[in-house]
Amino acid sequence: MAGQKTETEITYHPLTADRWDDFEELFGKRGAYGGCWCMWWRTTRKQFEGQQGEGNRQAMQTLVNSGQVPGIMAYAEAKAIAWCSVAPRGDYASLNRSHVLKRLDDKPVWSIVCLFVDKSHRGKRVTIGLIQAAVEFVRSQGGKIIEAYPTQPKSDHLPPVSSFMGLPAMFEEAGFVVCAEPSPSKVIMRRVIS
Repeated sequence: MAGQKTETEITYHPLTADRWDDFEELFGKRGAYGGCWCMWWRTTRKQFEGQQGEGNRQAMQTLVNSGQVPGIMAYAEAKAIAWCSVAPRGDYASLNRSHVLKRLDDKPVWSIVCLFVDKSHRGKRVTIGLIQAAVEFVRSQGGKIIEAYPTQPKSDHLPPVSSFMGLPAMFEEAGFVVCAEPSPSKVIMRRVIS
């Protein structure tokens, strides 16, 4: 129908070496936030600080070029618009040392530790589909449990840099349930994949 705006279709793809340029473009010169390049949970804090910026970019590129898939990207009109870091919990060195986000049990779990959405697509519910795509990816890899560690907002608005691990409502909508509340600002949520 003339004049009717259609919703842009969003597709989801694992980050592989052939999609590296898309990832770089999405993260921009600043590496998303302060040269992170989504290495915050993957390294020790000392390593992270020592390689902040270009070193973190190189570390992520090395990881991707090794054949590991560190997460899922969302695309609209062939352009990467969002990112979700999802991998087995063991891949996240700092998460495994966290005093707040300790393991709940010995079950093998996958973890979602970061969500990043391009400014032009924030507030458009992109993260819900991205979380669902991450669940489907974990299912395709044989994973049975996926965890998330969203931030409990203390006010109506959290800046993106404070909400990179998502909000509980996003994960609830994607079928996750709260399993622990280890601090006033953090919850641990899980979804069992059937």
